[in-house]
Amino acid sequence: MLEGCVAWPKEFSDRYRALGLWRDITLFEMLEESAAKGPDRIALVAGDERLTYAELVERSKQLSAGFHALGLKPLDRVVFQLSNSASFAIAFFALIRNGIIPVMALPPHRQNEIRHFLNFSGAVAYLIPDQVRGFDYREMANEMKAEIPSLEHIIVAGEAKEGQVSLNDLMTTRATPPAFRPDPSEVALMLLSGGTTALPKLIPRTHNDYVLNARRAGQACQFGEQTVYLAVLPLAHNYSLACPGMLAAFTHGGRVVIAGGHDPDTIFGQVEKERVTIIPAAVPLIAAWVNSDIPKKYDLSSLQVVQNGGARLSTELRVKLRAHLGCLTQEDYGTAEGLINLTRFDDPEEVQLTSSGQPICDEDEIKVLDANGNEVPDGEPGELAVRGPYTIRGYYNNPTANAKAFTVDGFYRMGDVVRKKGRIIWAEGRKGDLINRGGEKISVDEIENLILKHPSVKAVALVAMSDPIYGEKACAFATLREDQSLSFKELSQFLLAQGIAKFKLPERLEVLEEFPVSPAGKILRRSLRDMIEAKLAQEKRI
Repeated sequence: MLEGCVAWPKEFSDRYRALGLWRDITLFEMLEESAAKGPDRIALVAGDERLTYAELVERSKQLSAGFHALGLKPLDRVVFQLSNSASFAIAFFALIRNGIIPVMALPPHRQNEIRHFLNFSGAVAYLIPDQVRGFDYREMANEMKAEIPSLEHIIVAGEAKEGQVSLNDLMTTRATPPAFRPDPSEVALMLLSGGTTALPKLIPRTHNDYVLNARRAGQACQFGEQTVYLAVLPLAHNYSLACPGMLAAFTHGGRVVIAGGHDPDTIFGQVEKERVTIIPAAVPLIAAWVNSDIPKKYDLSSLQVVQNGGARLSTELRVKLRAHLGCLTQEDYGTAEGLINLTRFDDPEEVQLTSSGQPICDEDEIKVLDANGNEVPDGEPGELAVRGPYTIRGYYNNPTANAKAFTVDGFYRMGDVVRKKGRIIWAEGRKGDLINRGGEKISVDEIENLILKHPSVKAVALVAMSDPIYGEKACAFATLREDQSLSFKELSQFLLAQGIAKFKLPERLEVLEEFPVSPAGKILRRSLRDMIEAKLAQEKRI
């Protein structure tokens, strides 16, 4: 396995193979299997482009020849930041086929995060769109290349600038695809953690574990050739990629439709046009949909399921969504490190409307632990820990994080407080300092460290404040240096200038004379959260 990664112990890998969980095929071979069963079925719809399974396989092979001709080798890392498009799927499979490891960055990531991914992964290439919503990724990529000696290639989907490589040119390279087959036990891709450290950790996923992840997630969602999956959220998210996501749709012979936008008319116009059966969504989208007139405007008779992931959907919204759109809801709770839980369509009504689901695989071992690492009885709150055939045994090149996140017997401590009854889980929140803004995770440490760079700031504490749409938003409390001032607008501009994703920006600033502190001198974050909740309640009354 790639140096810096932790493999499953042999006794576990042998058992997973004996049970048929690890099939020893690659992710690209998984796509080829579906293509062999139905080469002329439509696999992917993106705008006016419609690719059959045979065409998706062939285009991916051709691009793999282009990547090979460029000099990219097996186990090279490529920071992959394409937005949802046909190019995303083709480039993903082309890299995977060659054993090149995509590091799955998200479209909102900017210099601060991309610099970290490039440096930490040792990436030799950076794959980007040209421009999206007025932001020019090519300029950011040139900044990164000037800073990072190991970065050799900037590959652009769209119009490349001088010194950059056009993805389209690579797609039309007249060369034979390399005769190479990755080891299915090898790392296939790297996802990003939503963890509480300053910047995301890299999560190495192998072909064997991710094929299983996609296959079992699809089975739990009853995917098949009739499935039409609408990709609304970023495909680089584990949720949209394989839980069940694009890969599960392809595994089970279904169709993936790339949403042309995030507004309700675009989304539900495509539901009507393409006869979409399932939409993966998140709390903010669902909250908007249940208060819309969408059912009066579009034919939603094909729509069977709306999934929710990233943050728990309240029972009230689950009930409203069912009634308003006339479809089922499905809660999707898990982690990019592995474990995926889904409610099932035949679960009792109470479980469907209140729980976070149950694991997708019988070999997922789950425990709920107290502060001392001891299991608690069913119904008692504690930290969820998991071990299984698609849950990693360690982060990439990060022994310090591994020592904290994994038990000595290989269980991953998820950092979530849950209760369970048998195999069914009810998620209650985060154990660590992490703000969950509608499914996007904001590291308190990261943003506090950036705010502290402001010359006016003496000390800062970032806390979650409740929000009816996003669940949580970030509120920054700060004390200032003598005779200094700081407005909310100034703080936002300062943080944006440091190149962070916009969703990480604090959405409120409170300036204090001093922080409430414990006898040990630690800032009492609970007091700050109570303070902002009291202010919000007062403002609501006014």
